[in-house]
Amino acid sequence: MIRLLLAGTILFAWTSASADPVEIKIGYLRGPQPKTSISLLDIPSENNGVAGAQLAINDNNTTGKFLNQRFSLEDVQLNDKDDPATAASSLAARGVSLVLADLAPAALLKAADAPGSQGLLFFNVGAIDDRLREEDCRGNVIHTAPTRSMLADALAQYLVWKQWRRWFLISGSHPEDKLYADALRRAAKRFGARIVQEKVFEDTGGARRTDSGVVQIQRQLPVFTQGAPAYDVLIAADENDVFAAYLPYRTWDARPVAGSAGLIPTSWDPSHDQWGAVQMQERFMKLSSRRMTARDMQAWSAARMIGESAARTRSNDVKAMFGFLKSPDFALAAFKGQRLTLRDWNLQLRQPILLTDGRMIVSVSPQEGFQHQYSELDTLGLDRPESKCKLK
Repeated sequence: MIRLLLAGTILFAWTSASADPVEIKIGYLRGPQPKTSISLLDIPSENNGVAGAQLAINDNNTTGKFLNQRFSLEDVQLNDKDDPATAASSLAARGVSLVLADLAPAALLKAADAPGSQGLLFFNVGAIDDRLREEDCRGNVIHTAPTRSMLADALAQYLVWKQWRRWFLISGSHPEDKLYADALRRAAKRFGARIVQEKVFEDTGGARRTDSGVVQIQRQLPVFTQGAPAYDVLIAADENDVFAAYLPYRTWDARPVAGSAGLIPTSWDPSHDQWGAVQMQERFMKLSSRRMTARDMQAWSAARMIGESAARTRSNDVKAMFGFLKSPDFALAAFKGQRLTLRDWNLQLRQPILLTDGRMIVSVSPQEGFQHQYSELDTLGLDRPESKCKLK
């Protein structure tokens, strides 16, 4: 009898190992990315985000070998004329049911709402607009990118902890800049800071990467920041990278700069070296021959969520995987000091926010002393009682 049981066990193991692996296809749907930056060091690479996803695919396949699962990534890059809804439907027709979406907010909503996208599960790895998690939330879109409010709250907590409560806010003239400024105003009110003055930096165009441009900047920015009431820190809201990087060392008063330059809140930074992050940074460098960006990390997190859910459910069924991700059993280890979980009311990934000066990690939020009845991570961004999201 024992010999028969042993033979049966061996036969079952051999049959399982010899069976074709379960295929889990992941799409990466991305729109046109900006190619310009004030600093040459900040110009994004062609595979920004995709490289992070590929590293996660490799990680998933390492585990998948033991579970008879195989993961693959299909990169689809759209131009300005391509229809994101058509692209999403095309992925679905090719058997892709899990999509990492690196799209502008309007394009993301169009893809998620497409008739051909029924049955697809999207992971927003790029758009930080709060409205995508609030009035425009979708029941088939998980968000690994943090929101503007999460970034603003993370910065505000640290500044308040430092007792730098008087802020001079300068925002750009683009719509995204105004949204970031709104998030900073909300954060100031939420955590007890005070904005003593606001100014708008109008984007008039023109080339600043010239000798005359540098001279103009050195002369104009001190005057632009002159005359403000006493303040502790200058906060810049400049998502279009027009002026903020020029502010440090050029303000009229000797004050630190934060927000879009100086001390910057972000989901990831190449300088991050705590909680095993050095190993992650080295693996990424070996794979891509460059440093890991926030977009890379957000894409890595999304693809790893897929890998974790597939491993735990032993399935490639999207409904089963999605159910696990929304359950209390899900948690993602992401080299940030604590496990990341999903907010079930708007499908936003809870995560610590790094504060970097471009060379080192200055701090990590949430800060000590900012408490919450459920998770301290929920002190970053809109909390459940504030949410306008009604998932469908």
